[in-house]
Amino acid sequence: MEEEMEVFALEHPEASMKPVFCSENEALRLLLCDSLRSCIVTRQLTDAEIKTIRSHTLEPRQSLIATDAFALIVNKENHDTLITLDEIKGIVTGKITKWEELKFAKKRGTLNLVFDNEGSSTVRYMTDSLCGGKKLSGNLFAQGSNDSVIALVKRNPDIIGVVGANWLKSRKDSALSSFKNLDVNVMWVSRYADDARREFFRPYQYNIATAEYPLLRSVYVICTDPRSQSLERVFYFFLKGQKGQLIICNYSQMLPITPVQIKAVSIND
Repeated sequence: MEEEMEVFALEHPEASMKPVFCSENEALRLLLCDSLRSCIVTRQLTDAEIKTIRSHTLEPRQSLIATDAFALIVNKENHDTLITLDEIKGIVTGKITKWEELKFAKKRGTLNLVFDNEGSSTVRYMTDSLCGGKKLSGNLFAQGSNDSVIALVKRNPDIIGVVGANWLKSRKDSALSSFKNLDVNVMWVSRYADDARREFFRPYQYNIATAEYPLLRSVYVICTDPRSQSLERVFYFFLKGQKGQLIICNYSQMLPITPVQIKAVSIND
């Protein structure tokens, strides 16, 4: 988003942008009480939320702008990097609390999972998509931010961290992240647990595009500003347009909604 705002400001020097980086729950709360009129979140508005916005004589616009992925990370000294979707569900429902309960793990002892914020999209995803709407349980701990999760994983070899894959993109990667030069290991995730179909993937953009990586979420921009030429409205269409989408593709690990070409390449040493 910082890249998006920087390019947008160059095209619109009259724009004075004051971003608020907060949890998804807080962003939507501010939108519903009309404290802000544009936000970027990972779900669409509910019917009740649309009704609340319309009570302010505003009409919401919401559009998909990207597909994001969650990454599971472990300490650099931890080489247990294979996990299945069923095992992840077991961890967030409290059925799996020890490393030895994972099929491909060699570690022993208590397994803790850490995430960013109790009001974040990460928690909503785990609750809705992994727990079927039931309350999370087990050895789960909030750290306040993605940076804090990464920092804790670097220090502790006994935990799994959940972060947006975009937070792991190295500045040395001009386009696609290789997950090299990181101080943590990125886990490989399989959608299936049975031997016949089990295949592990990392959250590369290619695996996001093919949906072979299972931990995916949609990213939406929502705007409630009623003015047709307002900068909020212009930024809304900028994110959906060619320049905004190109930034998402080249400067993040997210997949844009604009069509992309997938090509096979060979690299000679």
